[in-house]
Amino acid sequence: MTLEALLAKRGAIRKVGVIGMGYVGIPAAALIADAPGIEKVYGFQRDSPTSGYKIAMLNRGESPLKGEEPGLEALLHSVVGKKKFECTSDFSKIGGLDAVTLSIQTPFLNKDDLLPDFSALKDGILQVGRYLKPGMLVVLESTITPGTTTGFAREILESESSLVAGQDFALAHAPERVMVGRLLRNIREHDRIVGGIDPVSTRRAAELYSQVLTKGTVIPMTATAAEVTKTAENTFRDLQIAAINELALYCEAMGINVYDVRTGIDSLKGEGITRSLLYPGAGVGGHCLTKDTYHLERGMQQLGRDLLDYPKDEPSLFVLARRINDFMPRHMYRLTVDALARAGRPVKGARVAILGWAFLSDSDDARNTPSEPYRDDLIQAGANVSVHDPYVTAYPGVPITRDLDAAVRGADAIAVFAGHREYKALDPAHLKGLTGRAHPVIVDGRNLVDAGAFIAHGFVYKGIGRGDANTHEILG
Repeated sequence: MTLEALLAKRGAIRKVGVIGMGYVGIPAAALIADAPGIEKVYGFQRDSPTSGYKIAMLNRGESPLKGEEPGLEALLHSVVGKKKFECTSDFSKIGGLDAVTLSIQTPFLNKDDLLPDFSALKDGILQVGRYLKPGMLVVLESTITPGTTTGFAREILESESSLVAGQDFALAHAPERVMVGRLLRNIREHDRIVGGIDPVSTRRAAELYSQVLTKGTVIPMTATAAEVTKTAENTFRDLQIAAINELALYCEAMGINVYDVRTGIDSLKGEGITRSLLYPGAGVGGHCLTKDTYHLERGMQQLGRDLLDYPKDEPSLFVLARRINDFMPRHMYRLTVDALARAGRPVKGARVAILGWAFLSDSDDARNTPSEPYRDDLIQAGANVSVHDPYVTAYPGVPITRDLDAAVRGADAIAVFAGHREYKALDPAHLKGLTGRAHPVIVDGRNLVDAGAFIAHGFVYKGIGRGDANTHEILG
């Protein structure tokens, strides 16, 4: 029997499993469960010491994700109340499903040798393979190295199940395209890239995702093209950020304000003109942009190394952009050291308050936060560091307080790393009083504070791209 015949015999997709209850898996599971044609969705989560708590929370209709996620908790409460969603650690339930998606992180062990850590993803695929039945659909949503779906993912599934992809079961890649803070909206409204290992798999995966899309539409392609699409779109965004970050460094060196330059460039509008720039900042964090370039680069080296026509001995433009963005926390450290020196204090023994541990404004997402390497540099130099974040409650090895006054009290320097709403109203007089310093330092990595107001209150100011203000006269 052909795969098409098997799928026709099974009928519409009614029971779905989502492996990985994180920033992607939770909203995806809730939205699929809310679709009219879906009878049941299981969210699969290991009952581990670090993540097992999610099972009980989700089964109460509560979101374990902190920060602002409009509509998520209400949707979870609804689908749990209707008994359309259940979180479980029992992977054997996969055997009774029509489709399974995997939303598992794929970080890199070593960026220099392009070795990704696929251990968690491989374990998830193994679990699916053990319970895989004819006529099922398997979809990888994780961002992966091009060639993965038709490579080891297919091999593991076939080895564990004794079934053949494209003949006994459908296999596809449909990468997530979400941003923390607007997860539900992104899944509903962004077009969905769907790439099967064959046309039948592509159509079956499109059938699943069409049920949750509102404004978005399905864009079909091959599995490898879908893998490249996801890694390339994030690589391009990283490239754009690197461009404005490098321009910010140039503007600092030349004594001008990068935001004036950005406004001027952005003013050029008209047919065929695209000059919009992103914003510079203290660094790029999160799970995606910090490693997707390396997935793309690795995919090219594995699939196209011998065919690539590229300037001899020139480095990858994409990898260079990634390194520029990785450099920005180190630049924040240099600005801090320079500002402390202007205030007459060495970095050794200085007290520095970091405002923002999450990498994204008004979120609790602290994955690959640029605040961490900045903190590490300070501690290595002998500074004493406090960390404040209104959303992040815990992070391994890093004490974090929600009391802003406590974090700033007695500080020689304050470094703004996140664009949280709370930091947009920082009062220079109040902060100066808390520090007890005649000339406290403020280092603005997100252009949130009014440089002139802080300088007028006696602060030593430094800001990313603020060459016009970074050498100001110290007042008071």
